[in-house]
Amino acid sequence: MSATNASNGSRIETYEDFVKVHDLLLAASGLPQSLHFKLFQKLTSETFDGGAHFQIEPCEEGRQRRLLLTSETMAKDSNVFLIDHAWTFRLPDAYKLLQEVPGLVQRMAALMCVDVEDDGGSEQAAESGGKMTAEEVLESEIRNAKETGDGFVRWLELEELGLDDASFLSLNLSTKFPDLLALSLCGNKLENQEKLVEEVTKFKNLKALWLNNNPVLEKSDCGMEDTILQGCPKLEIYNSRFTHNFGVWALGFCADVYGKDNPASSHQGNLPLQSVTSLDLSNRGIHNLINKAFSPFEMPNLSYLNIRGNLIEENSVSDLFGLLKAFYCLQSLEVDIPGPLGDSAVEILESLPTLSSLNGVDASKILESEKHIVDSMLQLRLPEWTAEEPLADRVLNAMWLYLMTYRLADEEKLDENPVWYVMDELGSALRHSDEPNFRVAPFLFMPEGKLASAVSFSILWPTQNVKRGDECTRDYLFGIGEDKQRSARLTAWFYTPQKYFIQEYEKHLNKLQSKRLPSLSIKSSATTVVHRSDGSALRVYTDIPQIEEFLTRPEFVITNEPKDADIIWTSMQIDEEVKKAVGITDQQYINQFPFEACLVMKHHLADTIQKAQGSPGWLQPTYNLETHLSQLIGDYCLRKRDGLNNLWILKPWNMARTIDTTVTDNLSAIIRLMETGPKICQKYIEHPALFQGKKFDLRYIVLVRSINPLEIFLADVFWVRLANNPYSLEKHSLFEYETHFTVMNYGRRLNHMNTPEFVREFEKEHQVKWLDIHQRVKSMIRSVFESAASLHPEMHDPKSRAMYGVDVMLDASFQPKLLEVTYCPDCMRACKYDTKAICGGGETVRGPDFFNFVFGCLFLNETIHQICILHVFGSLLYMNPSVSTRPSPRTTTTTFVDHN
Repeated sequence: MSATNASNGSRIETYEDFVKVHDLLLAASGLPQSLHFKLFQKLTSETFDGGAHFQIEPCEEGRQRRLLLTSETMAKDSNVFLIDHAWTFRLPDAYKLLQEVPGLVQRMAALMCVDVEDDGGSEQAAESGGKMTAEEVLESEIRNAKETGDGFVRWLELEELGLDDASFLSLNLSTKFPDLLALSLCGNKLENQEKLVEEVTKFKNLKALWLNNNPVLEKSDCGMEDTILQGCPKLEIYNSRFTHNFGVWALGFCADVYGKDNPASSHQGNLPLQSVTSLDLSNRGIHNLINKAFSPFEMPNLSYLNIRGNLIEENSVSDLFGLLKAFYCLQSLEVDIPGPLGDSAVEILESLPTLSSLNGVDASKILESEKHIVDSMLQLRLPEWTAEEPLADRVLNAMWLYLMTYRLADEEKLDENPVWYVMDELGSALRHSDEPNFRVAPFLFMPEGKLASAVSFSILWPTQNVKRGDECTRDYLFGIGEDKQRSARLTAWFYTPQKYFIQEYEKHLNKLQSKRLPSLSIKSSATTVVHRSDGSALRVYTDIPQIEEFLTRPEFVITNEPKDADIIWTSMQIDEEVKKAVGITDQQYINQFPFEACLVMKHHLADTIQKAQGSPGWLQPTYNLETHLSQLIGDYCLRKRDGLNNLWILKPWNMARTIDTTVTDNLSAIIRLMETGPKICQKYIEHPALFQGKKFDLRYIVLVRSINPLEIFLADVFWVRLANNPYSLEKHSLFEYETHFTVMNYGRRLNHMNTPEFVREFEKEHQVKWLDIHQRVKSMIRSVFESAASLHPEMHDPKSRAMYGVDVMLDASFQPKLLEVTYCPDCMRACKYDTKAICGGGETVRGPDFFNFVFGCLFLNETIHQICILHVFGSLLYMNPSVSTRPSPRTTTTTFVDHN
């Protein structure tokens, strides 16, 4: 069989056939050519031999798995392994598949380690049966103190014993243990603040007190803490945080010098911290680090220091650097960046030249790369769930830690909807490393030479030499560097420094709040009435069927040749290359403006409005994920911290009909969805105005006759688009297209409603006046186009006329929110249905006349009351919408088109 036959659809049998059909896929995968033949052998024989070389091992207390090598050694590029795909799906189908495919949800839950029931309550009850009582604990501590020490109990742990206020007081601890240095009452049922304070302040020598996870802390304020600190003047640790009195004992506790077996310092000599080389002070609530105990004199051998999670706001940056420089042995430092030492890792290293590592990263690498934010010790983002959550919901939340994606394509087109998949248990156990020893890539095997026969796998091969017992890792962001926001994107899998992202968000917000829309200069209207010099009809070329059918005015005639047309009205983009190829000249009118991408591409629209106006109330918080991911993460973190709604919608830059659009409250999902193409992330309108319990949006038609001066016309009729299902914020509903989206024209049940009927019913349901809403919508639309005109005057072209669709949603307070602006919107409904003008006198607007009105307005300078309300914003000219008018000769010129 020839390779040509294989590429035409015959079954692949030889290696030559395989390479011929898969050459592009092989190149895209990155698999070394030396392994191509081995891959061919394993694919054709369906050999899954990973189990002979690898072992899956639980880790992170069973909440994750990792992959270990069991072979003695494996050399770089020496073998390739097939990994099956355990679940392949399109995102909108995810919940449905988990519900309907037998065994799928159970397998995914086990693979993602979310199948363990949270039966901590029953476990605790069982453990309580085997635990000692508080009295038994006291007896044991007294006995141990007599047997192993001087008979004095100085460290007492009464944790999770179910102690309430009465049982705690009955223990009479202050009388029995007057020399107590550390007392832990974590996880009990203490509620009475007054009685608790009275009892613990009897311990005058107390250095540490832990009351964590007691109801009393939920009700208490700073007053309780202040009273305890006054009553216990030697207290250095309170609820795991340092007090302002912290000294040698607290530092020694963190350095493992002091503990339950060694609570006192009597036998430590005058310098108990002298042997300390490593000190972890992370998350200790330290406000002032300059302290007599924290000094090179007390800790002359300190080489590792962790001060993450402390504000240390009472010390200046220069004072802190001066203090840390005095520790001559200090080689490794961990600190928040940005944080108490500033915003730059490079500046920290330049100020502390003895450091060999900062935040777990080699100092020389930081200086070489000039990175400002560094961290190699990130905490894993593990799945979280409650016992009440169904397995399907757990999987939907956890899957973003495991998913991978690809898009199908053939010679004709790229599939609009990406495919997501979960690798089998072996592949999913591969954890991340910035310096991985393996690489994974998706691979479509086409055994019959055609895409229709394709079977998806992932392929795995070693990129470094590995030996038995080594963990096998891959780079989750292979090929993505800091130029593509690598550090921020790692937030999908790790807890990255929130403070940095919040700071970036606050800078972004301050910049937005400083913006004000500049005033447009007032100019007279200079738009032209278009006539041919011989008085004949204007020739129109179009590829839009509705215009061919419904543009019936005698002033216009349809032509099939673009080069012969006076007016070109097309749904395709006309650039200089197209003009040259088709023969279009600068004398022809075209239904698009230069640089109109500033309105019709979603990321440019948001950028235009934000640069012109900052953050007007009618634009939801919006981020271009390709450039402002850090700011979005900061916004998300602040909302989560403050308990605010965190539901977001992700939209591709330039796709219509909600293709690849997703609603989610999962930060990992937001970041991972960047992998399917450039997107904006916009705060979801979680409380929209509803109509009979369903979401809706409004499509307005705007005609633009000029940018300078700005002349736009708002159609007096609009169209309502209704969702098919009742609105819901249930997690599984976020995957239901017909609940959260309203565009049903394409392959779905269309719920059409006449606009006047909708307005009557809406006013009745919500007790509002539609005219008030309409005025707010008009004001918003005006602001949108003013933003574009003020920021992008280069849009102006005297030979441009255009129609745009402006999509609007109302929130629960009936305030308009801008969704998007669409070039050359689909006007099938406008032509198909007769309706009545809502705000222009209530006259009937015949659908078949729609494009007659549009062309009359744009090219003949007519203002027909049935279709347009005139707003000439540049010249502040307002015309009576109840009168059909021709333009004044003082404000309009006439252009004659040479028919030759």
